[in-house]
Amino acid sequence: MDVYEAVKSRKAVRGFAEQAVPRGVLERVLEAAAWSPSASNIQPWHAFVVTGEPLATLKKRASARLAAGEPWDEAEYQQYPPVLKSPYQERRSAFGEQRYGSLGIARGDLEARHRAASGNWECFGAPAALFCYIDRDMGVAQWADVGMYLQTVMLLLRGEGLHSCTQMAWAKYHRTVAEVVSPPDELMLFCGMSIGFEDVGVDHTRTGRASLAETVTFVG
Repeated sequence: MDVYEAVKSRKAVRGFAEQAVPRGVLERVLEAAAWSPSASNIQPWHAFVVTGEPLATLKKRASARLAAGEPWDEAEYQQYPPVLKSPYQERRSAFGEQRYGSLGIARGDLEARHRAASGNWECFGAPAALFCYIDRDMGVAQWADVGMYLQTVMLLLRGEGLHSCTQMAWAKYHRTVAEVVSPPDELMLFCGMSIGFEDVGVDHTRTGRASLAETVTFVG
């Protein structure tokens, strides 16, 4: 698979097959992803890969918290600005309409939306999950480095015939994740990433993208 195909075929998969992901494949992907760029090569990411019984335990604990109606953990970073201005708010709204519309969920049906979102805590059935942490002392530029690392991981997964779904939702249950992976205190959970083979029986409608003219300006 060439790089253009990897980029264009990458999507947020929210339905995975039960087929296990070989550890050797995950190791190959993450060894290559270490070559992701970072300012001054400080490599500010730390990933925990969870499979098997530990992942089953994590899913069970997170689902139990959801069923019990427990509040989310205190936020350790701000996922979105308090006020999302145009055109970003419109893009976010369009994503919600397309995502839930593809599931037949009406705009005002909050209960159904919550049920659909609950799939996050099951990793959408994925047999492997990556939890990406960043040192609490890092700044804005290092968060950008972590984003490049995650993108590299996702594209390499496509090269292996795998799919993924990044989930900031896991940051809302960061204490539960910590119970399983035991990160050092200086690390903060940024997101999870479900990894596996796509369940082709699940509709994975892709959200659109802004036009080149809307996001790119050529000078000269």
